Amino acid sequence: MTTFVLATANSDKAREIEEILGPIGVTLLPRPADVPEVIEDGETLEDNALLKARALVTATGRAAIADDTGLFVDALNGAPGVWSARYAGEHATYADNCEKLLHELRHVPPAERTARFRTIAAVAYPDGSWFVVDGEVEGTIAMSPSGANGFGYDPLFVPASARGRTMAQLTPEEKHALSHRGNAFRALAEALAER
Repeated sequence: MTTFVLATANSDKAREIEEILGPIGVTLLPRPADVPEVIEDGETLEDNALLKARALVTATGRAAIADDTGLFVDALNGAPGVWSARYAGEHATYADNCEKLLHELRHVPPAERTARFRTIAAVAYPDGSWFVVDGEVEGTIAMSPSGANGFGYDPLFVPASARGRTMAQLTPEEKHALSHRGNAFRALAEALAER
C-alpha cells in the first residue's frame, strides 16, 4: 500500500514530508478540510503521532501517516519536548516559541546548549494495525536566529553535521538529508517497503 492520508494540518510539515516520500513512490492525500483538529494530549511523541494517525483512519477509512516532533534541550531538562509547538502558549507562533526558548537559555553558554530534534512517524491502517519509526538529529541551540529557510525552531537549531549553519540556513535538500524528519520518514519508507 503506497497511498496514505497525511494527518498533519501544518502546511510546512506537509511540504517537507511530501518532498521526502514523494520521490520514493508514496502518494500522500491531503487531510480533508472537514476533519477536526486532533487534540494532542498524549504524554509522548509516540502517543500524539498515533492519536493523529488513528483519528484520520477513523475519519476517512483510509490508511494514514502522522508525525509528532519535539525539540529536547539538555539545559532545560528536555524541554520543550512534547510541548514544542505550544511552548509559548496554545496559539503561539514560530517566532513566539523561538523567543521563549532564547529567553530560557539566556544565561546558558554556547557549549552547554546541546539539544536534539526527534520525530516519530506513525502509520495506522483501517484494520487496526499500526507501526511507528523515529528519527533524530543532534545539535546545539544558537545564541540568535539565523537563516530564512525552514520553519519552527529551524533558525535556532544548529545540527552537529551542518558546519555551524542552522537548519534555516540549509537548502531543503541539505536539511532533508540530515534532519530528524528526513531520518524518520526514510525509516518509514524502508518499513513500508518491507511490508
